[in-house]
Amino acid sequence: MSTTDIETRLALIETEHEESLDAFARDVREGLSSTPKYLSCHYFYDERGSALFEAICALPEYYLTRTERQILAQRADEIAALFSGPISLIELGSGSAVKTRLLIDALLRHQSRLHYAPIDISRSAIEQSALALLKDYKSLDITGVIGLYEEGLVRLRRDIAGPRLVLWLGSSVGNFTEEAAIDFLREVATSLETDDRLLIGMDLDKDPALLERAYDDAQGVTADFNLNLLTRINDAFSAHFDLRYFAHRAHYNTERRRVEMHLESLRAQTVSIDDLGLEVSLGAGEKIHSENSHKYRQKDIEKLLKRGGFALEHQYLDDEQRFSLNLARPLIS
Repeated sequence: MSTTDIETRLALIETEHEESLDAFARDVREGLSSTPKYLSCHYFYDERGSALFEAICALPEYYLTRTERQILAQRADEIAALFSGPISLIELGSGSAVKTRLLIDALLRHQSRLHYAPIDISRSAIEQSALALLKDYKSLDITGVIGLYEEGLVRLRRDIAGPRLVLWLGSSVGNFTEEAAIDFLREVATSLETDDRLLIGMDLDKDPALLERAYDDAQGVTADFNLNLLTRINDAFSAHFDLRYFAHRAHYNTERRRVEMHLESLRAQTVSIDDLGLEVSLGAGEKIHSENSHKYRQKDIEKLLKRGGFALEHQYLDDEQRFSLNLARPLIS
């Protein structure tokens, strides 16, 4: 397949979004000046962080990717057949699009061409996955949107023909608080038409030991992923975090039904962040909160979606009922 052919089937749109380094600086200053201290999981995904997350997805302890892939392998044709005619496919945070291929295959068995529109803040992530997909699928056209999800969805409502199926895989919704998840879902719902659909992955509540192993693997890959956040701050702002004196911690909070990840200071220390003019004092055992990953009871999923402006139409589970894929229609348009 010629390079020219691929280029004619690929369009890239860059939305207007806040300069990421400025936002990063603001969030680092705010989070590390707070009590308790925190950092946003949004900043995990630089080039090294993205590569580490891909490695996490292949770990034996990290069941989420395998179970979601199993559901798609079993149900993709059933999902595709729910639509009476051709649809467009939009994805929030596509990554390498490995799981997405299962749905692309199924849709192309039901329609002659497919328009796929991934939305991601990372230009390199979109370009790499798009080029690989276009090489493998001659009947695929791709419009990649570089920007925030909300901005991308507004743009694609105008540029991508409906009906549309929006994918939000990987239980990324679990990183939000309940109220933030509802607010974001309502934004998604208002960007859709009544014949559009959302397919959202949501991890289910289960044995705390199983959950903690998934976020604290024996090889230490998740620990490297978490600690890489401090490396990013060192590189971006001439900070002096010494990773030898921090440890990755993951704990399942049964009351809040969420895995909480932290970076724990192993000694009393003060860390300078030169470019921000900031001194961060940490006590021995003090933790910097870096991520939440909420887990859901099946009975709560429909309620959450409804509060977010969606009606649950179909729910698909893996064989061991560890994970759910949920197809929902917007109630707001």
